Amino acid sequence: MYDSQNPEILASVPNRSADRKTVILTFDDGPSRVLPDILDVLKATGTPAVFFWQTRLLHKERPWKRVLAEGHQIGTHTVNHRNLADRMTQQQQYDELKNSVDTLERITGRPVAFFRPPYGQFNDDTLRAANELKLKTVMWRIASMDWELKDEPDQIVANVVDHLEDGAIILLHELSQTVKVLPQLIAAIKEQGYEFAVLETE
Repeated sequence: MYDSQNPEILASVPNRSADRKTVILTFDDGPSRVLPDILDVLKATGTPAVFFWQTRLLHKERPWKRVLAEGHQIGTHTVNHRNLADRMTQQQQYDELKNSVDTLERITGRPVAFFRPPYGQFNDDTLRAANELKLKTVMWRIASMDWELKDEPDQIVANVVDHLEDGAIILLHELSQTVKVLPQLIAAIKEQGYEFAVLETE
């Protein structure tokens, strides 16, 4: 189950510099129809991000080439967003992860290093499967709750900005309400003296 204190998962990044504060924006549940809009905002603001994708949604028309060309990262969010910790054996979890990784690597030609469990749910079998595939399991320190705030998008910004801390990984989703406030969110984070980073591969 979700536990941001588990030493085997990543919910924040180590301090990279004594004179810089950084956070990482992550977007789950794509690639979606609003992905181009998200990329437009990120490009206009010079903001890198990490995308965790369900490979069942990775249709050929999705602009994955643009994602990589503009300096973002792509990780796996499994094939179809099943709760891995809900009555799935280790082999079933391994197969789900491997299938998603194989699809991403075949389409993009890039190795996949990062994995985010659907619903933030995992167990020991999940971590073993991820480790066997040399995937780093990535959670978050700050949840924007954007999926619950379609009618209150300004609250998305408050949920993030009110909890900023150096190195925090921020959970967002590829949703229309998130796109709507993304420029405001990025500006508010910068106003607090933070810069944006991506995950470091070993």
